[in-house]
Amino acid sequence: MIPFNKPAYTGLEDAHVIAAMRSPKISGDGPYTMRCQQIMSELVGAPKTLLTPSCTHALEMSALLIDLQPGDEVIMPSYTFASTANAFVLRGARIVFVDIRPDTMNIDESLIAAAITGRTRAIVPVHYAGVACEMDTIINVASHHGLYVIEDAAQGMMAQYKGRQLGSIGDIGAYSFHETKNYTSGGEGGLLILNRENFVSRAEIIREKGTNRSEFFRGETNKYCWKDIGSSYLPSELQAAYLFGQLECVSDINTKRIESWESYYSKLSDLEGAGVLSLPYVPEQCVKNGHMFYIKTKNEEERFSLIQHLDAAGIHSVPHYVPLHSSPAGLKYGRFHGKDIYTTSHSDRLLRLPLWYGMDSTVVEFICSEIISYYGKV
Repeated sequence: MIPFNKPAYTGLEDAHVIAAMRSPKISGDGPYTMRCQQIMSELVGAPKTLLTPSCTHALEMSALLIDLQPGDEVIMPSYTFASTANAFVLRGARIVFVDIRPDTMNIDESLIAAAITGRTRAIVPVHYAGVACEMDTIINVASHHGLYVIEDAAQGMMAQYKGRQLGSIGDIGAYSFHETKNYTSGGEGGLLILNRENFVSRAEIIREKGTNRSEFFRGETNKYCWKDIGSSYLPSELQAAYLFGQLECVSDINTKRIESWESYYSKLSDLEGAGVLSLPYVPEQCVKNGHMFYIKTKNEEERFSLIQHLDAAGIHSVPHYVPLHSSPAGLKYGRFHGKDIYTTSHSDRLLRLPLWYGMDSTVVEFICSEIISYYGKV
C-alpha cells in the first residue's frame, strides 16, 4: 500500500537526538531548543519564536496572550481542524464561522467585516495546504476594527504571501511540526511566532507554568516565582534535537515537496482541462510549500468511488475536514455567519493524495495513472 504520508526524515536527526539524550539537559529550553528558535526567528523574520509541544498549544497560548474573555468572539473558517477553534473555546470564546473561497479553500476575506460584532476580538485565518489567505484585506479589516490577527499557519512553513513568510504577518502565528507536516520534531511539535515585541515577556511566562523561570535561567533575576496564569508549553530537548536535524535540510525538504506537487499538477492538468476534476489554485501573490496536493471530484459520491478505486490499486487517499460548524461541538460553541455556499459542498469533494519528502517520481506517476484510468472508465 502506498501510504498517504511518511514523516520527514533526513538522516541527520539521529546524531542530534543521541547528543541530546546524553546531555545533562533533556527537558525544555535546552541548547537545541534555543538553536531551533533562533533559526526559526531568522527564517520567518519575527522578534521571537518559541517551540511548543504542538501547534494546538501555540494557539492556546495566543488566546491567553490576547486576554480572551468568556463571551468574546473569534472569526475563523469552518473548514479547519478542531484545534483552531478549541484553543479559543477553552477561554470561553464563541466561534463565528464564515464561508470559504472555493479556489483556495481559505477564509473568504470579503465576508469577515460583516461578521464582526461588538464582542469580536480576533480573526484567525487558516492557510490551507500551505497557500496563503488574502492577508492584506484581513489585516486592513482587523486594523480598522481594532482586532488581533492570529495566523493558523500549521501547514504553512516555508510558504509566502507577497514575499513574507506565513505566520509572520499577523500579530501572532503558529506552526505545526506534527508528523504529517513538512517538518517534524519527532512526531509532535509546534511553534509560536510572536510578531509584536510586547508579547514576548508574557509569552515566556505563560509557557513556563506562569513563572519567570526563563528570566532566572538567563541570570536576569536571582529567583523565580509565580507571575501569571500559564501551563507547561515546553517540548523536550529530544524533540528540539530531532527538529534541528530537519532544519539543517530545510531548503532541500521544501524543494523536493514542491517537485512532487508540481509533478501531480502537470500529470493531472489534462483532466482539469477536460472538466472532470479540479486542481489546487495558488494565487499569483502566493508561494506554495508543497504541503498538500488535493483534487476535487464532481461530488461526494464520485469521491467515494475514486477512493475505492485507488484503494484497490494499493493507494491510500483521504478526504479532509468535516466542517466544524456542522459538528456537535461546533453547534454548541459557535455559529455560522451568513450562508454556507462553499464550505460543505467543497469539503465533500476534496480528496488528498499521497505526498511526502523523498517521494519517488515513479510513485506520483503511478498514482496519476490510476486516477486517469478511473476517469477513463466513468
